[in-house]
Amino acid sequence: MKKIVFILLIISAFANAQDNIIFKKFSSYELNTERILKIYLPDSYEEQSDNTYPVTVVFDGEYLFDVYVANAKLFASRNKAPEQIVVGIYQNQSEERYVDCDYSTDTGLPNTDSTKFYKFVREELLNYIDDNYRTSLFKTLVGNTITANFANYFFLEDSPAFNAYININPSYAPLMQERIEAKSQNLTSDVHYYLSSGNFNVEKRRKPIDEVHNLLKLSENEKFNYKYDDFSNSTKTASIGQAIPSAMGSIFEIFAPISKKEFDNNIVDLTPGEAIMYLEKKYVEIDYLFGSNVQVRESDIFIMEPIIMDKENGDYLEEFGKMIIRLYPESPMGDYYIGYYYETGYDYRKALKHYKNGYAKIGSDNPNSDAYYANVERILDKQRAEKLGYPIEEEVGEEENTDESQEKN
Repeated sequence: MKKIVFILLIISAFANAQDNIIFKKFSSYELNTERILKIYLPDSYEEQSDNTYPVTVVFDGEYLFDVYVANAKLFASRNKAPEQIVVGIYQNQSEERYVDCDYSTDTGLPNTDSTKFYKFVREELLNYIDDNYRTSLFKTLVGNTITANFANYFFLEDSPAFNAYININPSYAPLMQERIEAKSQNLTSDVHYYLSSGNFNVEKRRKPIDEVHNLLKLSENEKFNYKYDDFSNSTKTASIGQAIPSAMGSIFEIFAPISKKEFDNNIVDLTPGEAIMYLEKKYVEIDYLFGSNVQVRESDIFIMEPIIMDKENGDYLEEFGKMIIRLYPESPMGDYYIGYYYETGYDYRKALKHYKNGYAKIGSDNPNSDAYYANVERILDKQRAEKLGYPIEEEVGEEENTDESQEKN
């Protein structure tokens, strides 16, 4: 049943994407001919004119473009990847892919004709996309069999033009194994490298893939982010549809909300100060790479809450609240955390001030307003008890929309 639902979501995403697709005949100086481009612009492209978007270039555009766009649409709708500009290059009108991606059997490097195609992509296409569309820094390159091999020539550059490479059943050129392995060890900036294969590949193709995988899986370079999938229980054609979402999930993992896995592996043992820095760094990197203008998600704030509250006597609650106010000035959450900080420190005057500030942001018509106002009433009760010299009963503060935050997690 889950597979049926997933397929329906993909079909729906693809159908909705058609309105945002542009066909363009691109006149190439390097190729001395025209090439058909298929360009997908995200749903928000026209509406949010300040946003920039990562770019994905897809070889074999006639076949791979639609599969990639459908998955990109689905991942973005689930907040698992940023919206993307996707550019498909047609290479199968007259079997151009075999000329575009040819190489010398002696050196394993592009020959005269394929060097022209390389320059077309590197110098013409990328510049055209950056000049005519609102692009961010992050770029992905997708290829299958011979076009997957060709993608590696961009990976081998001194300063790679792309940040991520999706290699589906690549037909590696001679000496490519050693070149890829050497490059992976010398990277000084983050690169994502995805590789897939299966026993449906002929031995001549599978053996080099296995050799590459056996080399890359041993890499200790933290800048090299590697994922491999073996789809031997599938078919060559079906593996394409499996590889793209798997690659996308790995490449855009940093963009997604903090998962239990990320929390357990990277966050759970941090101090409150380190946890706040981790959260800020995560979103600075998202904005830098993807340009998606994504604010810190409420679910990520709530997942950090136990660390901030329970460790070091809650001394970082004020800093946590100030960070949230910077990011969400209209939200009462920041004032709640600062108010709670002062409440636990028995400074009821300042606690009352921040709880009132938070309540003013909610509005009386909000269904959570009564729950939030309980914080104000509790402080007033404590102030009265303190004034009269009565013992003060300690209670846990009430956040606004607590139930909603749990659902989001």
